[in-house]
Amino acid sequence: MSDGLSELYQELLSGSYDCVDRIVLNAYFGMGHSPGGFRVWWRALTGSDETLDNAHLMRLAGRFSRRVRGYAKAHGIPVIDCAAGQRKHDVADDYLAKTTVTEGLFLVLAGRAQAPVWHVEANYHLERKTPYVNHYSFHILDRDWGHVTIKISGHPPFPAQVILNGHEYVACQARKAGIRFTKEGNCFTAIGNTSGFAKIAETLSEQRAVGRLSEVCERWIYRCCLCFALDFEEQKRSGFRYHFSNYQMEYSRNLIFAVGGRMEQVFQSLIDRSRAPLDLKTIKTILGDKGRPKYRPRDMRAAEWEVAVERPVYDLTVFKLHCGKLALKIYSKGERVLRIEAVAHNIREFRCGRSLDNFPEIVRRLKGMLERFMEALSCIDQCFIAMRCSSGFPCRRASGNQWSGVLISTSHACVMSPRQSSRWRPQPTASQPQHWLIRFARSAIRVHPPTVLAKPPTI
Repeated sequence: MSDGLSELYQELLSGSYDCVDRIVLNAYFGMGHSPGGFRVWWRALTGSDETLDNAHLMRLAGRFSRRVRGYAKAHGIPVIDCAAGQRKHDVADDYLAKTTVTEGLFLVLAGRAQAPVWHVEANYHLERKTPYVNHYSFHILDRDWGHVTIKISGHPPFPAQVILNGHEYVACQARKAGIRFTKEGNCFTAIGNTSGFAKIAETLSEQRAVGRLSEVCERWIYRCCLCFALDFEEQKRSGFRYHFSNYQMEYSRNLIFAVGGRMEQVFQSLIDRSRAPLDLKTIKTILGDKGRPKYRPRDMRAAEWEVAVERPVYDLTVFKLHCGKLALKIYSKGERVLRIEAVAHNIREFRCGRSLDNFPEIVRRLKGMLERFMEALSCIDQCFIAMRCSSGFPCRRASGNQWSGVLISTSHACVMSPRQSSRWRPQPTASQPQHWLIRFARSAIRVHPPTVLAKPPTI
């Protein structure tokens, strides 16, 4: 990895790594999401349209629920009904810590959420609605991906989401390769073989990652989830097959500091120095789209732009740069890890296609967004002049009829008069080409005393 912020604090780091973090894939049966396609599928499943009514659709959903609860009771798998707003992943983590299952289903959580449902009206007319219906989250332990969650609707056409974690995948592969590491929650705090570990993490950015994702989805979604709605014979007879697309993704760069106290100092200084200079134009450049806001229908709310500091829990500060469905975050993980994270809450914002085949391209765009953000932070940090350094500035002097002050930075020196200071810009050297970050960093320079010196009063 190469970015200005990592190089700036290289002496304070004991290691660093990049990793794809949270991955959310949509699983859908394409034919079942159009009225004509659903009717054709129903005929293949039941043999005619005579049974295509709301009662039979509800019976199919009821059969799904009874089969799930019956199977779980017979095999000693807990089924928990969750209330609205309850954090289901926290419940799953508690059961994961004490489960004896090494591979397979270990927990089922039930809750209500919106999902597409077909409502049958007169003359078998199908109307699409999105009410709140029961969803079942199947929590599974996989040999290659660790903790996998599949959330599926109990109503046809049974849309689902597959939730994976890149840190879990890297941990499983590192154990197989014999690489020693220390993992605290969703973060690695110590790594034995850094180069070997980085190679494993980079496999999630390759084209072969598409096959790995497709394999783990098909390994569990048919024999562990859909089988409660349609048995294998019904799946084959009706031709029910899922397609997968990208929905949400996170990409993180983790800086492991040797001393936790130094990490906190660096983090707090980055927040203080960066909050004001990050204006709307700079945010658009970092996120890779100067063309926003794009056209939006009248019923859609315009994208929200903000730079915020959040404190969701005690002793946790999150510096967040947010625009619509894209976000950038900086926050601490554990005592010594500073995480910089790029988040796409909806892959549609990239406008590059959501097919699973585009997974490497989406990872590349998230990585580029993250590196532009870190370069901007490093430019701000390098241009900041500490208060203790101001005593070393040269004194003011007269140049003709004008009074001027001298500003000496790490790589540039210039003498400015009051008239020249408003249009001053550092001139790049041969090894430092002109870049938008240099122009942006000018606005972040803070000095004491001020750069422009006023003419003293006449005595």
